[in-house]
Amino acid sequence: MGQIRRLSRFVLVLGLGVILSGARNPTEIAAPPVGGPQEVVVVGVYRDPQGQHGVMIEGKRDRRRVLMVIGPAEATAIALPLEHVTPPRPLTHDLFLTLFGRLKVGVTRVVITDLRNNTYYATLHLTVDGAPMELDSRPSDAIALAIRAKAPLFAEDRVFEKSDRLPGGPAGPGERI
Repeated sequence: MGQIRRLSRFVLVLGLGVILSGARNPTEIAAPPVGGPQEVVVVGVYRDPQGQHGVMIEGKRDRRRVLMVIGPAEATAIALPLEHVTPPRPLTHDLFLTLFGRLKVGVTRVVITDLRNNTYYATLHLTVDGAPMELDSRPSDAIALAIRAKAPLFAEDRVFEKSDRLPGGPAGPGERI
C-alpha cells in the first residue's frame, strides 16, 4: 500500500513537471547548430494518450529538443533514477553498474550518434583498466546507464536535424511519467 502511495506521488510530481517545464516544439528554437556533438540533458519521460512512451532530450548549446519513442520498460528504467526513486530490487541497469564497478569498468559518456530508418543509434563509451572501449547501444539503455553513472550525455547534430524532418512526428510530448 505504501509503495502504491509513493508511486502515485511520483506520477503526480512528474505530471506537474510537464506543466511547469513548458515543453517546446523543437522547430521554435532558431539557434543554428555549431557543429559536432553537443551535451544534452534529459528533459523527461512521457506517455502520450495512445500509450506510447518517449524520452525527451535537449541540447545544452542550442536548446533543440528530440523526443525519442521508447518502450514502457525503458521509460521506467530512465524515469526512476531521474526522480531519485530506488526500486526495492535492482533493475537491469542497476545490475550492470554494480557489475561494471566490480570489474573496474567506468561509464565515461554516451553519444546518440544517428537516426536511420526511424531508429536512433547510440555509443556507450567505457573505460576498462584505463583503456577506452566503445559499445553500440540502444539510446534508451545508454541513457539509463548514463543517468545512474552520472556520466554526460551527448547527441550529434545530425540527430537533431533528422528528427526535425520526421514525418508525422509527435504533436507534443504527452503526459510526463
